Amino acid sequence: MLAFGAVSMLADMVYEGARAIVGPYLATLGASAALVGLITGAGEAVALVLRLVTGPLADKTRRYWRWSLAGYLTTIIAVPLLSAPVDLAQACVLVIAERFGKAVRTPARDTMLSHAGGASGRGRAFALHEMLDQTGALLGPLIAALMIAFGNFRLAFRVLIIPGLGALALLAWLRRAVPNPQAYEESAAAISPARRDGAPGPCGLPGRFWRYSLFTALSMLGFSTFGVISYHLEVRHVLAPELIPVLYAAAMAAAALTALLAGHAYDRIGVRSVALALPLTAAVPLLAFSVAPVRVWWGGVLWGAVVGLHGSTMRAAVADLAPAARRGLAYGIFGAAYGVAWLCGATVIGALYEHSLHAVVLLAGITQTLALVVFLPFLRRGADGSLAP
Repeated sequence: MLAFGAVSMLADMVYEGARAIVGPYLATLGASAALVGLITGAGEAVALVLRLVTGPLADKTRRYWRWSLAGYLTTIIAVPLLSAPVDLAQACVLVIAERFGKAVRTPARDTMLSHAGGASGRGRAFALHEMLDQTGALLGPLIAALMIAFGNFRLAFRVLIIPGLGALALLAWLRRAVPNPQAYEESAAAISPARRDGAPGPCGLPGRFWRYSLFTALSMLGFSTFGVISYHLEVRHVLAPELIPVLYAAAMAAAALTALLAGHAYDRIGVRSVALALPLTAAVPLLAFSVAPVRVWWGGVLWGAVVGLHGSTMRAAVADLAPAARRGLAYGIFGAAYGVAWLCGATVIGALYEHSLHAVVLLAGITQTLALVVFLPFLRRGADGSLAP
C-alpha cells in the first residue's frame, strides 16, 4: 500500500504540477479564456466519464496492472511533451491526453488498492494513498513555480519528467512484487465472516451501491471547486494574488492529514464515518466566501479537509458496497457520478455567486440535508454486522 501511494505521489507531482500552470501556458500560445475553459473542462469530462468504459473493461479483462501502467504512461508522456515546440492545437490535445490517462488507470488502480486493503483495512489503505496523493499535489505545483521563476513554462514541463520516470520504475517493480493483489482480499475473506452483498440491481450492483452513489452526487452538488473560491478571493481582493496558491497548499496539507484520520475512523465504524463530510461541506461557503482573510484561511483548510474525507472514506466505501467481481465497474460509475455532480454543482455555485452569497450558503445547506436523508439507511447495521440495504 505504501509503494502504491508513492507511485501516486510521484505521478501527482507530474500532472498536478502541469495543471497548476497549463492555463497561463495555453495563453502564451494564443488561447482565449473561453478556449482554456473549454479544454480544461473537456479534459475533466474525459477523466471522469470515460471511467464508465474503462471500469467495466478492467473487470472483464482482469488485467488491472496493464490498465494502470497504460494510464500512468499516457500521463507521464503527455506532460513533458508540452515542453516541446508545439502549437496551440497540439498543446490542447496533450492536455486532454493527460486526463485520458487518468480515466484509463483510476478504476483499475482503485480496485487493486481495495484488494490490498482487504486484510489491513480499506480505510487505512485509502487514507494512506490519499495522504501521499495530496503530498504530490502539494509538491508538484511548487516545483513548477520554482522552474518558472528560474526559467519558463517549458522548463517546468520538462523537469516534471523526473518524478514521472520514478513513478513508472516503482510501478514496474510493484507489479513484479505483487502480481495478484486480489490474493490479499482472498486471504482476508478466509478468516473473516461472509459479507452480505444484497440483491443485485442495475449492472449487477446492489441497490445500496446506487443509493450511496446518489448520496455522493447530492453532496457534491453543494461543494465548490477551489477555482470558484480562488475567483472570489481575486475579484474581491480578499488575499494578495501570490497568497492564493499558498492557501491551496494549506488546503492540500489539511487534506493529507484528514485522510489519515478519516481512514482510521472508517476502519472502526465503517461507512457511517462518511457522514462526517456533510456538516463540513455545509460550513465551507460560510468561511471560504467571506471577505475576512482569517475566515478565508480557515475556509480553505476546511475545504481541504473535505477533499481528504472524500479521497479516503468515500472511495473505501465503494469496495464494501460492491462485489469484488464488479468493483472496476463500481469505481467507474462512482467516479463519473462524483465528478459530473461536482462539475454541475460548481457551475451552479458560480452562477449563484454572481447574484448572492447567501444563495450559495443556502444551496450547500439544502444539498447536504438531502444527502443526509438518502444516507440514513447506512447509519443502521444488520444483525449480522452487514450494512443496512
